[in-house]
Amino acid sequence: MAQQASIKSKPAPAGESGSAARIPPEINQQLRTLAHDLSNSIETVMQACYLLSQAKLDEGNQRWVKLVDSGARDAGRIIREMREILRGQEAK
Repeated sequence: MAQQASIKSKPAPAGESGSAARIPPEINQQLRTLAHDLSNSIETVMQACYLLSQAKLDEGNQRWVKLVDSGARDAGRIIREMREILRGQEAK
């Protein structure tokens, strides 16, 4: 029983709960800046993957390019989700 009491539920997504903890504005801005900078770096990786995919590569290297591209696209999606949460925090 004691173990169940210590399990925390996931916080509600931004905008779904009026009682959700607010991020201080200065921290929000820092996180948005970091997300922007990380997004720029990920975009560089995605562009390099595109250029590599246009080159004549053997099958093994083509798989590596696809793997890196997939990871970069996932990272881009995560960054977009972070930005959406941070935007929701500012709107309140």
